[in-house]
Amino acid sequence: MIGNTLVMALREIRRNVLRSGLTVLGIIIGVAAVIVIVTLGAGTTRQIGSEISKMGSNMLTLVPGGEMRMGGAAVSSPPFETTDVEAIRREVVGLAAIAPYSQRMDQIVIGNENRRVNIVGTTSDISIVRNWKVVEGRLFTPSEERSGKSVCIIGATIREEMLIGQEPLGATVRVGKMSCEVIGVLEKKGQAMFGGNQDATVVLPIRTFQRRIAGSGEKVAQIFLSGDDPASLADVKTQLTQVMRERRNIATGARADFNIMDMTEVSNVMQSTIGIMTTFLSAIAAVSLLVGGIGIMNIMLVSVTERTREIGIRLAIGATQREVMLQFLVEASMLSAFGGLLGITLGLIGAASIAPAINVPFVFQPLTVFQAFAFSAIVGVVFGFMPARRAARLNPIEALRHE
Repeated sequence: MIGNTLVMALREIRRNVLRSGLTVLGIIIGVAAVIVIVTLGAGTTRQIGSEISKMGSNMLTLVPGGEMRMGGAAVSSPPFETTDVEAIRREVVGLAAIAPYSQRMDQIVIGNENRRVNIVGTTSDISIVRNWKVVEGRLFTPSEERSGKSVCIIGATIREEMLIGQEPLGATVRVGKMSCEVIGVLEKKGQAMFGGNQDATVVLPIRTFQRRIAGSGEKVAQIFLSGDDPASLADVKTQLTQVMRERRNIATGARADFNIMDMTEVSNVMQSTIGIMTTFLSAIAAVSLLVGGIGIMNIMLVSVTERTREIGIRLAIGATQREVMLQFLVEASMLSAFGGLLGITLGLIGAASIAPAINVPFVFQPLTVFQAFAFSAIVGVVFGFMPARRAARLNPIEALRHE
């Protein structure tokens, strides 16, 4: 019986291919949207985990501002100074490295080539704290950092696109109004998590940056720190808080005008935010499934009206109400399931196409695919129930009189 019911349902769908396709359009769009959103959300979550793991679980970031700001310092909070870095290095126990960090966008010139890139001021400790590796040349020496010497380390993009066929070490780079000698080339890092080329960077000693680029005296935008041991990071954080409150004259109980970001906390906040956004957007996309279900119900009601005489004949020759109802339920669920399969296919293709463009990995989610297919089939059963029941309850005699 089930076999005959499936064959009849397929035959009816094939007989009205265009109408069937338009009927399940909402299902296709809804399923495809959910697949794209969930897949990209999973890819973004994995990318965040990967980026955080590269930095290390024992890294802290000290930024001005009383709350976590992924974009950097709060405007109303005073910046740090080089003396803060020295005080932290002197008074906080358990630090492996500490690197002051400031940055700005500026124009660089190499020969006849010019480009606007990210200019960073920091120290050689950045290689420990942020895992920045030099693949050619060397890092800054302590004397170069103290004196503010005109030397720089360039990113891989500058090496590949502005020094084609040239020896990078010893080359001269004009940064703003100053010239510096290239002493190193950073390992290629690729695109940043939220866009931007991490390799289009010129790194200067922090004092050189302060005096020659920013003109900011001893000011530092933020401070990166690395603990000796992840297990003692909480103690380091407590010491750091105490030192900075004293240096910034913050009264006991008053709100701090700086924030210490733990990479684990940053990761949790970002992943939680992405999870909420994914759920919210998926819920919006799921509305299309409900719209598609209403479309299936309407078209099945039309189908019952068009096939009233056929239903009457079936009932007259011995078909039970259950068999008639099952036929229409199977037809509705097959329509919806076909729409779900097509939506899954389009969603996976769309996610695979979008993921590289936004620099996140494509993460196949088999459970999401199964849930999307199952939900689309259930939508067909739920919204096909009323038309199926109407067909099963037709009076055979009145149905046979229908023209």
